Formats: sequence, C-alpha cells, structure tokens
Amino acid sequence: MENTFTFELYNTQLFGQYWKPQVVKAVVVLVHGMGEHSGRYAESVVPYLLKENYAVVAYDQFGHGKTKGKRGNCPSYNALLESLESVINKAEFLFKDLPVFLYGHSLGGNIVLNYALKKQPNIKGVIATSPFLKLAFTPPKWKVNLGKFMLTILPSITLPSDIEEAAISSIASEVVRYQEDELVHDKISPMYLFPVMEAGEYALANASNLKVPTFITHGTGDRIIDYKGSVEFCKQSKIAELKLYNHCYHELHHDVCAHEMMQTLTKWLNEKLVGISEE
Repeated sequence: MENTFTFELYNTQLFGQYWKPQVVKAVVVLVHGMGEHSGRYAESVVPYLLKENYAVVAYDQFGHGKTKGKRGNCPSYNALLESLESVINKAEFLFKDLPVFLYGHSLGGNIVLNYALKKQPNIKGVIATSPFLKLAFTPPKWKVNLGKFMLTILPSITLPSDIEEAAISSIASEVVRYQEDELVHDKISPMYLFPVMEAGEYALANASNLKVPTFITHGTGDRIIDYKGSVEFCKQSKIAELKLYNHCYHELHHDVCAHEMMQTLTKWLNEKLVGISEE
C-alpha cells in the first residue's frame, strides 16, 4: 500500500507517494517522464523493487499528475533539480541511514543524470531508462522558432508536445491505458522543453565527469527519444553501463521486455548493495 505526502516549492504544492516492503534494505527515488505521473509505475516498476526489499519514493513533477499548477509548465530547470533534492531528503528522513538510488525514466532520466553530474550527491547509484538526452524526431522548424520566441515573451504558454502515443509501447493495450489515463496530458511549455533539451546536451558533453555508478537502458525501437544518445553517453563515461533492448519502444517497463529489464535492474541494484557492504 502506498503512503502519500506533499511538499511546497516555488509556491506550488507537489504530490509524492511511497511504498515500503516489510524489510527495507535500500530506497529508490523514482522520477517519471514528460506528460505522465508517478502512479503509472505502481503496477509495473514498483512491485519488482518491493519484492527485492527496496522502498520506493516517487513524486509528480511540476506540471504533472496530482501536483498543483499549470499542466506542462515548470518554474525552471533548476526547480526540477530542487524538487528531486526535496524528495531525496524525504527518502532519507523516512528511511534513515539506508542507501539511496535514483531511478528516472525519459524526462526523469535526464533529471537524475544531470542531478548526479551537477550536485555530486551522496547517492549509491543511478538508473536511467530511455533518458531524454536527444529527441528521436525533428520537430518542425517553424514550431521550434515559435517556441524559442515564446520562451522570451511567454515562457509558460503551453503547446501540444506532439508525442506519438503509439510509440509509447509495442503492446497495444499499454497504449490504450496511456490514452485513457486522465492524469496523462500532452502539454509542454517553452520553459519546460528548451531547458530540458539543453540539459540533455550538457549531460552528453559532461558524461566523462560522472562519478556515481549508473545503469542506462534503452529500446532501439524508441521513436520518441533517440537511443543513440544513451549509447553516446555511455561511451563517454567509464562508470555508466548500457543495456539495449532490440525493437522495444519508449516505455520499456510497459513493453515486451519489461520482465527481463526489471530483473536486470534489480540484479544491478543488488550487486551495488553488496559492493557498498564490502567497503
């Protein structure tokens, strides 16, 4: 059963929730992707982690889910990092003296990688699935130019994100679940999109500075976020490991490779914990 909490940041009330097994050996802070919310992981990712005795602390990012405020907008990229830091602090308060890992999908993957690079935090590892480092499609030039113009005069205006819903998963029923989820939206503001794209470029340029053990997974059939960005990141970093899933789409945890991927990720987490206990 999940427990809920809220916290205040930038005059906004953000929503959070956590799940804990009977015995907790470590905690995973989970960061969702663009247009979705933390609840979408409750029946896919969370059960695998609970089974391996990991508590999970998640939250709805600015402009998403049950967090208050305008859909698809955020105060700044730094606000995204600060909200993650607030949830890490919450996780450390709830589960004192236990190792903390970060797990981010897509936009969340962008954020956890940049947090690890920029903050040098006291975390034990990072998992990034289909991290938003570079788009797999080229938006129309007029739309990019319009967005950049709006960034200077109306940074919080929201436009359709143009995410291809059918590219979420190769499983048709998962696409339908996504489409029918009332908390999912397709809104995004210039203040959200362009700083995130810049942060993806920053992560690629600074991957060699990564000091936290990191595991990245991506599907080669992802039409939303380019898997080659994940390949490039791991080539630049000596500490990041990569696992590609042939032909799988964007949400690996909702695709045909979900079971295999989650087994691989929990095995990696367990190996990192053994390494920590031996230090």
